[in-house]
Amino acid sequence: MTFAVPDSVRPIRDAVHAFMTERVEPAEAVLHGNGPEAAATLRELQEQAGKEGLWALGHPTELGGGGLPFLDYVYVNEVQGRSDFGQLALGTFTLQDSLMLHEYASDEQRGRFLTPLVRGEIWPSFAMTEPDVSSSDPTQLRTSAVLDGGEWVINGHKWFTTGADRAAYTTVMCRTEPDAPPHLAFSMILVPTGTPGYTIVRDTPVLGIDGGHCEVRYEDVRVPASNLLGPRGQGFVIAQRRLGPGRIFHCMRWLGQAQRAFDLMCRRLNERSVSGRPLADKQLMRRHVFDSYTEIQSARLLTLNAAHAIDRGGQARVEIGAVKVAAARMLHNVIDRAIQVYGAAGLTADTPLERMYRHARAGRIYDGPDEVHIDSVGRRILGEYATGDNWEFGLR
Repeated sequence: MTFAVPDSVRPIRDAVHAFMTERVEPAEAVLHGNGPEAAATLRELQEQAGKEGLWALGHPTELGGGGLPFLDYVYVNEVQGRSDFGQLALGTFTLQDSLMLHEYASDEQRGRFLTPLVRGEIWPSFAMTEPDVSSSDPTQLRTSAVLDGGEWVINGHKWFTTGADRAAYTTVMCRTEPDAPPHLAFSMILVPTGTPGYTIVRDTPVLGIDGGHCEVRYEDVRVPASNLLGPRGQGFVIAQRRLGPGRIFHCMRWLGQAQRAFDLMCRRLNERSVSGRPLADKQLMRRHVFDSYTEIQSARLLTLNAAHAIDRGGQARVEIGAVKVAAARMLHNVIDRAIQVYGAAGLTADTPLERMYRHARAGRIYDGPDEVHIDSVGRRILGEYATGDNWEFGLR
């Protein structure tokens, strides 16, 4: 394993970097508008990505994607992650859902949902979290589905169903086996968003940003029994298979966000003067650079290590849990320091930092809060010692 970008990956990484810095980042002001101009701009970027061979690079080749191995995809995703719109422009925003459907979908489901998903013709959404229960313990989820003849009847209340306002369907985690043990009581069901009884209550604002995190009610929603994804009672298995890679995808993109904030901070330190001297001459400012460097590099190596473990065929639950926490903290800290260096300007929309900062804070909660991952990693490692084994880092 090498920490340098492999020669085989460098050309595609450079192409993605140029696409991000020369086209996506300059278009952010328009893309944040969420109107017709934003939609047209995004479509134009997606068409350009397709023509230049940059579309869906992390998707398997058999689905029409680029087929990059997991570890190679880290090097590409970390530059794609420089902007929130990178994964939308380059067609990777569907990757979690595409991999889930690729593994569990029926032939009918693949034709109806998976194929157009990879092409970017439809949007997915995923409903697990509920407002009335602690979702860090998903066995408490209350949304239920009952089989009535040839249809599932779904009732419940979800929120943070990201993208539901533009999605073609939602994959809903719901209780279908009320008498089964908690981790065998739930199933995944595909629900087209136009189905009667599927009601979007609101786009839930997150730290002042309307990001399509929808609150949705399900009131006697009926879908065919064939919309069940995978076997009954296997909702937790499917969710874990989806969320595990998804967490490391976040970490990959966060590296790009951190790089961008680090670049902005260092340039500002060299360009801004106080009392006739550049801020770069101040020891306290150099401390910001040092702390950010060590945190970014540590998170990057943790991410590469987790991706390497996945490439070897492992579940990498310790590695993924550890990097999810470390990378989220790192991103928050690096952006925070960059804002501090910019002073008042860092609090405004004159730089991308204030929006990046708000997104970074949310990263410590979604896809499992820090506390859940910390507890899980500690429990798994201590479990090795409890059986007489150990956790020797060089051999893992």
